[in-house]
Amino acid sequence: MVGKSVVTLDGLSTNQILDLLHKAEYIDSHRKEVAHTCDGRVLATLFYEPSTRTRLSFETAMLRLGGKVIGFAGAQLASVTKGESIADTLKTVSNYVDVVAIRHPKEGAALVASRAASVPVINAGDGGHMHPTQTLADLATLQSRFGRITDLTVGLCGDLTFGRTVHSLIETLCRFGNVRFVLISPDELKTPQYVIDRINATDNCSYVEVRDLASVIGDLDVLYMTRVQKERFFNEDDYLRLRDTYILDEEKLQLAKPSMAVLHPLPRVNEISVDVDDDPRAAYFEQVKNGMLVRMALESTVVGDELPGYEPLNPKEVQA
Repeated sequence: MVGKSVVTLDGLSTNQILDLLHKAEYIDSHRKEVAHTCDGRVLATLFYEPSTRTRLSFETAMLRLGGKVIGFAGAQLASVTKGESIADTLKTVSNYVDVVAIRHPKEGAALVASRAASVPVINAGDGGHMHPTQTLADLATLQSRFGRITDLTVGLCGDLTFGRTVHSLIETLCRFGNVRFVLISPDELKTPQYVIDRINATDNCSYVEVRDLASVIGDLDVLYMTRVQKERFFNEDDYLRLRDTYILDEEKLQLAKPSMAVLHPLPRVNEISVDVDDDPRAAYFEQVKNGMLVRMALESTVVGDELPGYEPLNPKEVQA
């Protein structure tokens, strides 16, 4: 992976993904030991649209590894306002830094950036297309909660049509196999057919589609919540009728397993009640921490800096 860009997780083998999760675990328990791993390195965060968690997570990851950060947060702060292309921006910035994290509202922008850059580019989200490091954070959270990322019943709830995090997570879990998906959404926001086709193409994965969260929550090992957006409905009456169905509160949570994990890519609006935050099943702020750790693992890997004391993963030693 040294010198390679990460636009989607498709470019990584399952063993490489598992090794990144293993590195993240190592980093978490060896903070002082890894604090100078990337001394002298510089990360550029080129964020053409607003971001809180993702941008700060990428930047904190490099700072905790001993490197430095430059960049911008918002297209209005970049030369794109003067008409500069993404390709020219990346050719320029490549002269300053060792690795780039880019977020852009247009699908495919990260691929364009990776082809123009002479340093590794990490996709921090391109439109509704991909968000590979969010999926790594999701997988790391499953690994830390269950000790595995397969042999699970995973419920995905809310906007399953437009949610790039949902599509990316399903795609990646199918690569590992042995996952049962419960797809919970209103008819207006059902899972796209190409995602269903991906599940169907995986012999040891299966799915069901339902509309009511309460009816299936007791079967789930994982509940991945997303926001149901009012603007996705043509009829406001339908939205008003359905919206409370997809709000997770303590009453619904009483129907769930004590070991179930609640995930959410954040930011949330009202789809998870704040009274859930103190429940031990709430894992969404744990996801935030894991996001920083996997980005530390990824940044150090693509620039070729070895973590002091780290021993590469033997895939046979871990439950996938």
